[in-house]
Amino acid sequence: MAPEITGIDHVHLYVANRNEAEQWYERVLGFKRVEALMSWATKDGPLTLEDPSGNVHLALFESEKKATSTIAFGTSGEGFLSWKRHLEEQSLKLRLADHQLSWSLYFTDPYGNYHEITTYDTEHVAKGLA
Repeated sequence: MAPEITGIDHVHLYVANRNEAEQWYERVLGFKRVEALMSWATKDGPLTLEDPSGNVHLALFESEKKATSTIAFGTSGEGFLSWKRHLEEQSLKLRLADHQLSWSLYFTDPYGNYHEITTYDTEHVAKGLA
């Protein structure tokens, strides 16, 4: 049985200009940047926006290329470690990433769609991986 997912954490979006996209998402949908995650908004990192309730997050990546989106599912630290084991048991190729503020597992489905399992319980994951 698969471990628990607590919801969609965020969706990756690829845009030609992050500043213009940020303005559009703010004007049209009311999204604002997440100040606590601004350290990620580097050349290759995402600018993270959230809706007024703080429940929906968009990760804006600047890219001229058309790209597919990534669905990122949220979980607890314990759930993250369970997902890692579960996905390894399914013989999926995983990429594990320590983003300092979060941990993520990246993988694709058989059709080439990108998925991520992410948690902000960094201490629990670091201890569990040690």
